[in-house]
Amino acid sequence: MDPIEPVVRQRAAALPGPIRGVLVIGLLYLFLIGVKLLEGGIKGLGSDFTDALFQGVSNPVAGLFVGVLATVLVQSSSVTTATIVGLVGTGVVSVEHAVPMIMGANIGTTVTNTIVSLAHMRHSDEFRRAFTAATMHDFFNLMAVAVLLPLEVFTKVLSDTARSITEAIAGDIGGGRFNSPIKGAVKWGANLVEGLFDWISNEKVTAVIFLILGIALIFLTLTFITKNMRVLVAARIERSLNAALARSGLVGIVVGMLVTVAVQSSSITTSILIPLVASGILAVRNAYPITLGANIGTTVTALIAALGIGEIDGLTIAVTHTIFNTAGILLIYPWSKIRYIPVDLADKLAGLALKRKSLALGYTLTMFVAIPLIGILVLR
Repeated sequence: MDPIEPVVRQRAAALPGPIRGVLVIGLLYLFLIGVKLLEGGIKGLGSDFTDALFQGVSNPVAGLFVGVLATVLVQSSSVTTATIVGLVGTGVVSVEHAVPMIMGANIGTTVTNTIVSLAHMRHSDEFRRAFTAATMHDFFNLMAVAVLLPLEVFTKVLSDTARSITEAIAGDIGGGRFNSPIKGAVKWGANLVEGLFDWISNEKVTAVIFLILGIALIFLTLTFITKNMRVLVAARIERSLNAALARSGLVGIVVGMLVTVAVQSSSITTSILIPLVASGILAVRNAYPITLGANIGTTVTALIAALGIGEIDGLTIAVTHTIFNTAGILLIYPWSKIRYIPVDLADKLAGLALKRKSLALGYTLTMFVAIPLIGILVLR
């Protein structure tokens, strides 16, 4: 143990609750700026490649991989789905070919919280909880896709249902825009940091800088957030929170949905869950329904984009996204025998990653980059 650590803990314990609360809010804000910079860095490095990804894809499995890789590159399923909605609305991509891409976007968006969980590698117990909380989202989305993608390919049940809903409300289509104040505040802070590097003309160099700064901020802020949150949240509050979520998973799903609608990003919702779970404040199984709710909440951006475009096909694919995410939950969560399969698989993977930390990094690169890239090259 670091000899300085006990002194740091003593000083931390002396902080009054209100000051500690303000400190945690400030650290969360810096953490989200770090996530935003990470997104900007990855997006900057992959921007030339992303634009050409969506066109000319007819194989549904290739389309799935396109959705995964595109979302990893732009670090936002909302951006990917809004782009797909636009492409469908203008006729560049058909609804049939867009559905697998939308499903892939669901898988790709989990890369952010998986990266965030790696920040806890130095502390074994924290890392196992954090990595489990991150990857249970992966396993849930993979299970949903494994059932619903073949069903859609052979029956078109998701897109046909979405088209029926769209045609029923087509007369009410109109433009719309929603700006999240939280997302706006985070973007403002990230823009301030990015502005410091405006003098660098090479976009790839600035992308690498943002990538490094983002990862550094995530690692530093998570270290202090985890320590402070554990002290700030009293044991009684912790027990009450877990008890409320344990009694009804529906509460967690609604919370995840509302928070994601408010911040306009499932990555923000799920990434904030990671330090809560890592510190032991929130049990992994109680964070699970919140993650599922975030899946539904994130579809709002595509719906708003579709309303703005005002095209039937564009709105159809946006509604398909909502139906898919809702159907995935109805398919898995209500049934006690299969409900926690994603959590159990994630816990087993985290146990292996705990024994060999390189496995966590290897999993992240293989799952979100290597497999989608090879799949696109082979199947496209």
